[in-house]
Amino acid sequence: MALELKGAVVAVTGASAGIGRATALALARLGARVVLVARREDELAALARECPGSRAVALDVRDAAAVEAALAHVPCDLLVANAGLALGVDRLPAGDPQEWGVVIDTNVKGVLHALHAVVPGMAARGRGDVVLLGSVAGRQVYPGGNVYCATKHAVRALYEALRLDLAGSGLRFTTVDPGLVGGTEFSRIRMRGDEAKAGAVYQGLEPLAPEDVADAIVYAVTRPPRVNVGEIVLWASAQASTTVVTRR
Repeated sequence: MALELKGAVVAVTGASAGIGRATALALARLGARVVLVARREDELAALARECPGSRAVALDVRDAAAVEAALAHVPCDLLVANAGLALGVDRLPAGDPQEWGVVIDTNVKGVLHALHAVVPGMAARGRGDVVLLGSVAGRQVYPGGNVYCATKHAVRALYEALRLDLAGSGLRFTTVDPGLVGGTEFSRIRMRGDEAKAGAVYQGLEPLAPEDVADAIVYAVTRPPRVNVGEIVLWASAQASTTVVTRR
């Protein structure tokens, strides 16, 4: 029998847009009480109105103390560590170290901060699900991906480390690794606001939708307790790899 999420306490980081927003909505529809975590208060407030029983917490996951204060005492049944971003597609020698810092601090340290706040309580209760939002960039490197790919490889390493460090704890760990996902702010932020460049990423193909990724997350966490769906890789049908894409 699949697990029910009605009444479950769920924390979703990066909840204000894209995959995080779609995931929060999907979980709320199943009756979960969602703690919505993101930086932008207005977007969070709007989303909270669509998620009955939810609570909005405006913070930056790079701020370890803020994450700890917001989540350490929340009896989470599920953590979806989704917050992440990419900045630029420059080759490594031309990269901006300040941008590298933002990407690393968000994609790696931000995940660690959420884990540090939530996982000890789960372990003490002997149950819980942790979903890390990885990427196919954590499995295959591509030109211009350098630091972003490195951070997603790190997320995959954290997933594997959690499985070992908390073996026998009653917790389940999952990494969901999508390829090209449209309908999000990801490429616009990566291209530093250049809408034409952002749109070109998806030109001539149908990318995944945020709801596709949310659906995979819901599937993983609603399996019976005997089942741990460890790794889910999602590709757009037009994407054979990080570097091979069919455009029509």
